[in-house]
Amino acid sequence: MITQKMKYALKALLVLADEAASESPQALSIEQVAKRAGTPKRFLEHILLEIRDAGVISSKRGRAGGYVMVKRPGEVKLSELLRLIDGPLAPLPCLSRSAYQRCPDCTDEETCRIRKTFADVFWTYLLIIDSLTLADLMRSGELASRVIAEP
Repeated sequence: MITQKMKYALKALLVLADEAASESPQALSIEQVAKRAGTPKRFLEHILLEIRDAGVISSKRGRAGGYVMVKRPGEVKLSELLRLIDGPLAPLPCLSRSAYQRCPDCTDEETCRIRKTFADVFWTYLLIIDSLTLADLMRSGELASRVIAEP
């Protein structure tokens, strides 16, 4: 399950990606992003700073300042965003790529049936989530709006 913080991050990135794809893209203020994304500004400030520090977006100061996409949506992997915002993806610490820890109550990882079962599910999830990008989210919105608009 993704957190509300992650949902806010994705909504904000979709707004910035849509703006970058427009005919005359401009930097968007935090207020503009929050309004278009339907997210609270006070939460969004911290989230956008994390994403900026990861090099996905940049911020410009001044009168025409705001946030802009640095990476193309196809270069922004959802798995990397999930790890950045929500932390490790693994359901067990012994399965984590980035935050591996041996389970304190485990006597043998090789024969642990809990680990083996969750590993199978987790690796399948990783194959899918590692293949998805922000561009996929943008396309899914287009498909959804077409389906809803059709009688």
